[in-house]
Amino acid sequence: MQCYNCGAQLTQKNFCTHCGVDVSRYKKLISFSNYYYNDGLSKANVRDLSGAVDSLRQCLKYNKYHIEARNLLGLVYFEMGESVAALSEWVISKNLRPEKNIADDYIDALQKSPAQLEAINQKSKKFNQALTYCYQGSKDLAVIQLKKLLSDHPNFVQAHLLLALLYIDASDWEKARKELNRCLRIDRANTMALSYMKEVESALSVVEEGKLSKKQKQKKAEDVVKYQSGNETIIQPVNALEPKKNTGWLLGLLAGLSVGVAVSWFLILPARVQNAKSQLNEKLVAISEENDRKNSEIVSLTQQVETLTNENTDLRSQTEALAGADGQMTTVEALLNAAYIYIETPDDTTKLSEAIEQIDRDAMESEDTLEVARNLYSKLLADTGTDLAKSYYDTGYKAYQAKDYETAIENLKKAVTYDADNEEALFALGNSYKEKGNKKLAIETYEKVIELFPGTEKARQSQKYIDQLNE
Repeated sequence: MQCYNCGAQLTQKNFCTHCGVDVSRYKKLISFSNYYYNDGLSKANVRDLSGAVDSLRQCLKYNKYHIEARNLLGLVYFEMGESVAALSEWVISKNLRPEKNIADDYIDALQKSPAQLEAINQKSKKFNQALTYCYQGSKDLAVIQLKKLLSDHPNFVQAHLLLALLYIDASDWEKARKELNRCLRIDRANTMALSYMKEVESALSVVEEGKLSKKQKQKKAEDVVKYQSGNETIIQPVNALEPKKNTGWLLGLLAGLSVGVAVSWFLILPARVQNAKSQLNEKLVAISEENDRKNSEIVSLTQQVETLTNENTDLRSQTEALAGADGQMTTVEALLNAAYIYIETPDDTTKLSEAIEQIDRDAMESEDTLEVARNLYSKLLADTGTDLAKSYYDTGYKAYQAKDYETAIENLKKAVTYDADNEEALFALGNSYKEKGNKKLAIETYEKVIELFPGTEKARQSQKYIDQLNE
């Protein structure tokens, strides 16, 4: 036993020899906790599961860090069919002692089996559905649901108790006794099951006594005959009666028919009606489950339809983005035409450049465009971009010299677009912005020159112009 204050090993003294704290009450609490743990372990060994649960809970009240008691409580819960409660105890145990804890194995055994987790989930849903049926007054449906549940999980104590209670409510004492016996085979000292069994045995004894008294009265009435003679009552055995005429067979036949009709009406007919109701309820449950399955399929198909509709819309938008709406050459046609020229006459850069000019560059750079089209365009651009850039630079620089800054900016922007390494075009574009009076774009363009071509003459001139514009 370790000190709760410093963790040192305790001795026979009522104080810690290491830190001096009083541990007399602490020792008593630990002793009580160990006593209840041993008691719970003994009860679990003889299948007194409910008694083991009470003892282990009491143990954890005195010492919540008793890992062995918490793990054992989880095992007892799991044996009783309380899987969620068992998993909760194991998770708490793992959090209290992360290392060298057998609760890890229990949790892994459940988590590594999706089928078992799904079975636990379905068990809870079916039991809750049976409770809902009980609250709604649909007791026959509750019985059917519990039977299905117990066929898959025969150790679920709470389900056995609820089914027995439904049988008791329906005065079906024999079935209730069988169900309680199954419950007691799992948990021998279950208080609730024993209480129910006491009521069932009492009801069965009353029923058997009633049947016995009826038989005795009938036998006594048949054995003797009473009649009055003067002031005296004479009791004479049946065997002593004088022989009568042989007409009793007809009366016996009529009486037998009457009894047969009565038995059919009061015993056989209700049983058949109850059987028909049970079969009808089972059919209703099957139809309901089939309806749920079809509804889930409908929801899945609806989602698939929505997904396909969205994909169709995306494809249409891509097609519309690639196709021209003004009657001229569409983007796709222009791309195919440029590819054809590139294959047939790869050396004719002028003709190829003109064909590439027909392609809508914005459409080709859009993510909505097909990847294969973007790749083909990039390949063509890589082979002809430099020539296009040179052509646009020449046109733009001539316009700049002629002080036609609008035309210069338009052509120089294209030159930079087709060849990002064209230092002259980028510097001339900055000068065009400066001369046109667009201070912001001029500074941004000069900064790009400094960033892309550091240490060059154009970079130094760009910095000079930036300083002038900022002044």
